[in-house]
This record gives sequence, C-alpha cells and structure tokens, in this order.
Amino acid sequence: MSETSIGLDPLVTAEAWRKSGRDVAIATVIETWGSAPRPAGSHLVIDADGNFEGSVSGGCVEGAVITEALDVIGSGEAKMLEFGVADETAWRVGLSCGGRIRVYVERLG
Repeated sequence: MSETSIGLDPLVTAEAWRKSGRDVAIATVIETWGSAPRPAGSHLVIDADGNFEGSVSGGCVEGAVITEALDVIGSGEAKMLEFGVADETAWRVGLSCGGRIRVYVERLG
C-alpha cells in the first residue's frame, strides 16, 4: 500500500497515480455468489511497482489479483478472473468462505 494513499477511495488514488505518470490497473468485483467478502463494485487499484489501494476480497485473493494486474499493465490486455470455494486456486490463495467472486482487471490510460 502506498503511504501517500492510505485511506483514500481507490478511484481517487487511481486518478492521482495516472496524473503522476504511473501505469495503473484497476480490478473491480463485477459479480458475487454466496458468502463473498466484498460486494460487487469494490475496487483494487495497482501500479506497475505493485503498490495498491482498496480491496476486492478483504485480503483473501488480493495477492493473486495483484499478480494478474501486473500482467495486465504489461500487456494492456484486460482479464476476467473468478475465485470460488470450488476452485482449487481459491483455497490456495485464501478464498475459502464458501462464496465466489468474479473480478475484471483492466489497464487505465
């Protein structure tokens, strides 16, 4: 997390980072099923150095989303991610609460 952005709305942080010349991706929860840690519309913004602000899962899958976001920043190609209790990846990255989330990751700018 960036010291300069602690506690700010992730969208405000994304705008500030873009204005300062940083490459930025935004991850947005677009759909949830069952017991999900964050509601649809939640955001996580990530810069090319791995700094981040916000949350898409209360810490459950942020590491995996950040890794994918760095790839999106590099390639410019958006990704749709899905994590859920039935997905072995979800157990490995920590989403074992019984729900599922779908997260869209795109590069800004």
